[in-house]
Amino acid sequence: MASVLARSLAGLVVAAVIGGAIYVTFRQNPTLVDLAPAITAPMQVSVQEDGITRIRNVYAISSPIAGHLDRIEHAVGDAIGAGERISSIHPLDPPFIDTRTRTELMAAIDAARSGIAVAEVELTRAETSRDLARASLERASKLAETNIVSESTLERLVGEVDLAEAQVKSARAMIALRRAELASAQARMAQPGQTPIAAANGECCVDITSPIDGIILSLNAKSEQPATIGQLIAEVGDPTDLEIIVDVLSADAVKVRPGSKVLISDWGGSETLQAKVERIEPSGFTKISALGITEQRVNVIVALTDPPPADLGHGFRVIADLIIWSSDASLQIPVSALYRDEGNWAVFRLEDGQARVTAVEIGHMTDRRAEILSGLSDKDRVILYPGDTLTEGSPIIDRAAAN
Repeated sequence: MASVLARSLAGLVVAAVIGGAIYVTFRQNPTLVDLAPAITAPMQVSVQEDGITRIRNVYAISSPIAGHLDRIEHAVGDAIGAGERISSIHPLDPPFIDTRTRTELMAAIDAARSGIAVAEVELTRAETSRDLARASLERASKLAETNIVSESTLERLVGEVDLAEAQVKSARAMIALRRAELASAQARMAQPGQTPIAAANGECCVDITSPIDGIILSLNAKSEQPATIGQLIAEVGDPTDLEIIVDVLSADAVKVRPGSKVLISDWGGSETLQAKVERIEPSGFTKISALGITEQRVNVIVALTDPPPADLGHGFRVIADLIIWSSDASLQIPVSALYRDEGNWAVFRLEDGQARVTAVEIGHMTDRRAEILSGLSDKDRVILYPGDTLTEGSPIIDRAAAN
């Protein structure tokens, strides 16, 4: 009897060992996974792009006349006040004279001198005629008192005196004209450096001044040099009047609204600057991305809400986050937990140590987190980066707990 019982117990033990070995061999081991909870927290969706700072109103200062520009003593970055002189423009030196031009001018000078001599002879002739006419008038006036000379003769002699006076004036004017021609020809004979600047037009120069209080942003002409009409000399702006230009994809530009909040970072300082969208330009432009993709982009103009830091200047690169949606309390999970299940969004949710397929409805999404509208509740734990081996009911274990 005892031997039968012993054999039965031994058989049961052997069966248990075999069954245990089979279970251990063919059982499904739990999969190590990364888990993250669904949390309710503030959330915002933004368009992040590079931006460039610029002074809102840059004044380009150009030469109003052609002349000789003085050397500019200012440097880029110097503060300058409204009306303060930047440089001056002097008259240009006369050009060099070649042999043919010199010969022509010498001939013009000789002709002018000859013209003066002829005009002086004409003046002498006119003065002689005038003197004779005056003498005739005086004799006729005395004879007219005794009625020897008629009234008409006396009137004719008065007219001859007036005509002679006019001829004298004409001869003197002709002399002045010929002398002016001589001076003009002699002036054209001047070579560069022979005529002092102050003697050129009676004035020193024309001052180029700053129209505003600000700083010098650029100098297009530093050394002394000739200047043409409209030549750009310098650019001046107010560094406290900054704006930021951000070019975004046209598809993102339609989501941005004037007045939207903007966060400015990576400008070189530790703090994040507050700004808002001032306006969106109505026309786009084509731009080639770093990957060689042709994109349609639109400029968005951003204004800082506070005065800019002193270190932030014109043409600096920044990162702009244009907020297009925000919520103070939104149920959200990492984007890496989502996958497509028959065209719908789904996640693997941890339930009693097993993975459960859960369909979810998502709202707004960023590059890292997604808003959950339905399907999950606060504190539910979802699997990150679900692999192809996971199925409904697969045993799982938290990697962080296992370590």
